[in-house]
Amino acid sequence: GTLAFTSWMNANGRFRSSVASTQPKEVEGGKEQHVDGCKVVKAVQADLISQTEKGTDGPTQKIAIDFDNTREAYKSKDNIELLRSLLVFKLCTFDFLVDKNKELMDLSKKVFGQQLFESLMKMTFYGQFVAGEDHNSIKPLIHKNQAFGVGSVLDYSVEEDLTQEEAEKKEMDACVSEAEKESPGIDHREKKYKAHRQFGDRRGGVISARTYFYADEAKCDNQMETFLNCIKASGGASVDGFSAIKMTALGRPQFLLQFSEVLVKWRRFFNLLAAHQGKSGMDALEQKLELGQLKESLTKLGVGNKDDIENWFTGEKLGSSGTIDLLDWNSLINDRTSISNLLVIPNYETGQLEPLLSKFTVEEEKQMKRMLQRVDVLAKHAVGNGVRLMVDAEQTYFQPAISRLTLEMQRIFNREKPIIFNTYQCYLKEAYDNVSVDVELSRREGWYFGAKLVRGAYMYQERSRAKEIGYEDPINPDYEATNRMYHKCLEFVLEEINQNRKANVMVASHNEDTVKFTLEKMNEMGLCPTENKVYFGQLLGMCDQISFPLGQAGFPVYKYVPYGPVNEVIPYLSRRALENRGIMKGSQRERSLLWKELKRRFLNGQILYKPVY
Repeated sequence: GTLAFTSWMNANGRFRSSVASTQPKEVEGGKEQHVDGCKVVKAVQADLISQTEKGTDGPTQKIAIDFDNTREAYKSKDNIELLRSLLVFKLCTFDFLVDKNKELMDLSKKVFGQQLFESLMKMTFYGQFVAGEDHNSIKPLIHKNQAFGVGSVLDYSVEEDLTQEEAEKKEMDACVSEAEKESPGIDHREKKYKAHRQFGDRRGGVISARTYFYADEAKCDNQMETFLNCIKASGGASVDGFSAIKMTALGRPQFLLQFSEVLVKWRRFFNLLAAHQGKSGMDALEQKLELGQLKESLTKLGVGNKDDIENWFTGEKLGSSGTIDLLDWNSLINDRTSISNLLVIPNYETGQLEPLLSKFTVEEEKQMKRMLQRVDVLAKHAVGNGVRLMVDAEQTYFQPAISRLTLEMQRIFNREKPIIFNTYQCYLKEAYDNVSVDVELSRREGWYFGAKLVRGAYMYQERSRAKEIGYEDPINPDYEATNRMYHKCLEFVLEEINQNRKANVMVASHNEDTVKFTLEKMNEMGLCPTENKVYFGQLLGMCDQISFPLGQAGFPVYKYVPYGPVNEVIPYLSRRALENRGIMKGSQRERSLLWKELKRRFLNGQILYKPVY
């Protein structure tokens, strides 16, 4: 059965949990071992990794990995695959080919016919970046990668091939509520959290992420089925797999927009009250509001009468310390049963809590509930199949709601071990606040925090939308600021792992410096790779010189593995080409390493090299 929304929003019991041992697990003869259903370690290559064992009082374990060792990096690839990588990466450097890639693919389809076109794609772009057509055809690749120490995050990458006009129409229909259609402009909605036709097509200015558009509830059910198949395939293909899901595929995005706006307005209200107490400009968790002053401020603002305010702050923990912080404040939003009752905001002028919209239809209420029910079904299946669920990050006008719903799933499903992982986009100015607040909540409530850290995929789109519609740009000013933010968030989570061994993080990055930074920090803290707390993630077909040496050295490392029929994965491939242009122009490194390995093999007479596993 499905969970009622109330239990979703109130699930914060105290949980008993098994804390993972801080000692590295023993490995005999380089064989795999399994702890909690997760693979612990693979064969350690002596020439690749140097480390000193960590005894009880002995020296801290030191790990150094050589990312220039092409023999290890490309051990799993034959020469044809290396040549294909070189060809594809080279093609990605030609502006004309990249800019016109969609038209060129359409033309090739007409000239060569469907079959020949598919064969050409499989020999080039599709073969490089996509694992196969369905969950059976991807198994050989998954097993091969696994043999070389690299796991998989399965990602069914099929997208509708909509025109811009169709995408805009679907988005406007899906994001505008009945109340707004009947009487536009009378509600308390903010520009950022309303749909705008010129940004209705969310595929523009996006790097690598898939985009879903809402059609109807039946389509959301189909998309849920697709995710369920993906979860089953992850469970069947490997013992420690991940599966990726997107919230916008599971329901009407109108709810995500509205809930995001409410969450942001409540947080802003908290900041206003903090400013009343001279506490603005501090880190989110440093702002502790004095309860007496807070009640006074609320009474002055007229938000709720005196008795209401008294009742708010007499919960089990609220106010027992004499102060209220952002987490206590957020928990106030939990106690509303019907979802439309949840969507209320403080109005400073009238001094009342008011609904975000003048009315919700019964159907809208049902749509919101169904979205949560679909998420619940997926989480339960993930637990049943021993698969961990990655909830992808999306645009900032959806993200507060997506993060909050993911957090509610974590509270329920991450009691014994981390099953649900939230994604944090470090190009956002508020990334560190988001990470630190969520880690603190997991600490207080005793569940396993799971995070994937990414730089972010929607920068161009986010910047232009903020500029044109007229709200503050949510993105860090430059790449360096984003790097600093990524490392700050990462260090915070690593510290948390070091302190209590309950947090888990996936460092999803193609940046070698970030990976080296992580390894350095792990060395400093004595975090052992076989504890399975720090994972690494890269996209299939890219950065093998990072993934495979890490895998060979016993680190949990994963490839994001897209799959789906050739024709339906074309939109995904199209964006891969665009993203690669930026990466490939900026860095010749991967191509030079591929050349280096090919030369080494030819000089050693390994012209017919075949990977052995």
